[in-house]
Amino acid sequence: MKVRELMTTDVITVGPDFSLKEAARRMLDAGVSGLPVTDEGGTVIGIITEADFVAGEADRRAKQRAGLLRFLVNRQEIPTGERKVGDVMTRDVITVGPDVDHAEAARIMERENVKRLPVVDGERLIGLLARADMLRAFTRADQDIIAEITDYVMTSVLWLDPAKVQVESVEGNVTLGGRLENRSDVALLLELTKRLDGVASVTDNLSWEYDNTRAESTSLPPGFHRPNW
Repeated sequence: MKVRELMTTDVITVGPDFSLKEAARRMLDAGVSGLPVTDEGGTVIGIITEADFVAGEADRRAKQRAGLLRFLVNRQEIPTGERKVGDVMTRDVITVGPDVDHAEAARIMERENVKRLPVVDGERLIGLLARADMLRAFTRADQDIIAEITDYVMTSVLWLDPAKVQVESVEGNVTLGGRLENRSDVALLLELTKRLDGVASVTDNLSWEYDNTRAESTSLPPGFHRPNW
């Protein structure tokens, strides 16, 4: 699944000249903990998060990591003065393109220890991918999973007759039953099914007519790629 299928396109942003108090209000109103910072042309030039506010308070509060919400709810002063978003934002922003696979985006989030990734077309912001958005890749409807197994994996990739395999899926737990001609086909069907988005587990109730694995490789077909569903 591509990033463009999961990202939020209605992105709330701030500019570098916004006051910290206005940025805080926008975060609270939207229920988010970070906002992309863009210039007048929509180019991403930074990102501001709760951590940036807290870092600005480090000297006064002995690095106490009080939440942004506490600042406003308790009516404590957010240290604005003449300081703007551009003064505290993170400038080294990690971004992704819309056609990056969601698995790669997840690896970037994990490696860089970030909760959100601005999605850019060139340098222009077109969306935002948060960790919560990634969950949608793993909450697909069972009928969609079954359709991908039968219509894509079996028919388009492996050239197998879908009528020979019974496919069931309950909350992403897939069961495959039936009898195929070659053992290698069974191995490939199981392996490719495990790799599909939304598949939590695969139960193998398949059998085969001929054990051809000694003569043939069961490596994945060259050029195998996910479809754009």
